[in-house]
Amino acid sequence: MVEDYGNTAAVNGADARRFDIKLMAEPLELSWHHCGVTSDFIGEYFSRACDGSVDPVDARHSISYMINEILENAIKFRKGGNIDITGSLEGGTFEILIRNLIDAHTAESFKAHLATLLKREPGELLLERIEENALNPDSTGSGLGILTLMSDYEAKLGWSFASGHVSEGVELTTYASLRLS
Repeated sequence: MVEDYGNTAAVNGADARRFDIKLMAEPLELSWHHCGVTSDFIGEYFSRACDGSVDPVDARHSISYMINEILENAIKFRKGGNIDITGSLEGGTFEILIRNLIDAHTAESFKAHLATLLKREPGELLLERIEENALNPDSTGSGLGILTLMSDYEAKLGWSFASGHVSEGVELTTYASLRLS
């Protein structure tokens, strides 16, 4: 849980326990470019904190990929507002929590998508989606990033939707955990 994360910051990387960043919606519009830059930065930050049992190059790639996929979705589907990112590395496991606002319609569509996704084996569903995309040039490839994280990276993912206290929309929290090896 996020509440249980350590509260030390990295100094030369060795003691990294937690990282918090807020991507402000203004004055720059958040875009796909920000996803790559942000995910690469966080991947580099945490890869320097890996102990000797974890290859820092592999860790950087895995962390960057995971953050990029989740952050792209947060930016693509957000309904204005900032995006909050909290990450930690503890005992060879990287955890990330990304929080943003989405509209109610997007929330319901995403819940339906998740219900389908979570009923099936991720590897099988990934292959099915890849085949669909190959046969249909108009396909958007929806869900490939999440499925790749679950299938190829064995990431643990979770989502929370909160609308009770958010008047501007639904607060979506995406949680991901990745065991680095």
